[in-house]
Amino acid sequence: MKPTVFDARAARAYTDGPPRQVPGYSSLHNMVSLLLAERTPPDGRVLVLGAGGGQELKALAETHPGWSFDGVDPSRDMLRLASDVVRPHAARMRFHQGYIDDAPSGPFDAATSILIFHFISRDQRPETLKQVRARLKVGAPFVLVHLSFSQTEPERSIWIDRHLAFGRSNGLEPADADSARRAISSGLTILSPDEDVAMLRSAGFSNASLFYAGLSLKGWIAYAE
Repeated sequence: MKPTVFDARAARAYTDGPPRQVPGYSSLHNMVSLLLAERTPPDGRVLVLGAGGGQELKALAETHPGWSFDGVDPSRDMLRLASDVVRPHAARMRFHQGYIDDAPSGPFDAATSILIFHFISRDQRPETLKQVRARLKVGAPFVLVHLSFSQTEPERSIWIDRHLAFGRSNGLEPADADSARRAISSGLTILSPDEDVAMLRSAGFSNASLFYAGLSLKGWIAYAE
């Protein structure tokens, strides 16, 4: 099974969704920018896995005028949205419709995957991470952010409730909240933070550090060995 592909309707709604459901969404992009810049050269080449929507591409491109980007996403509609969002920086963008095995071989100076891995099944995650690692230079930073919390009850249900409560506090409609609950409960692949870090290590990343924890969402920075 391939990861979820967003259709045209989902693409149109995507711009409003993350700011309502992701605590500190704009600050998250700023944190990612700062962390990548620690090791990415001024003319660095960055791989963005799950580039549809274009929000992180826009944030990184505005802050780092010398970086170039390869954005990968399975959805043509989401890539079209991303292309529109980053139009002022089009000369530094290359888009690739597909999955990680459709990405250029690199080598890249850095990589990100933000709000994507909970759409990737457990059995596909190790290979996806290995494919990201294979495209990075030794020592290159990789930022990974997605839903990650205890999968043991009652903690699991508590974190789902907290995630939905945050969305509702930001105007998430009841019907959308119900849909989100179904997705998180059974439609997405969510692991515990310990499992996520173990997968990073097994794929060839070292020094994984938690830099972001927004209720049910976690973010790490790790480095290609």
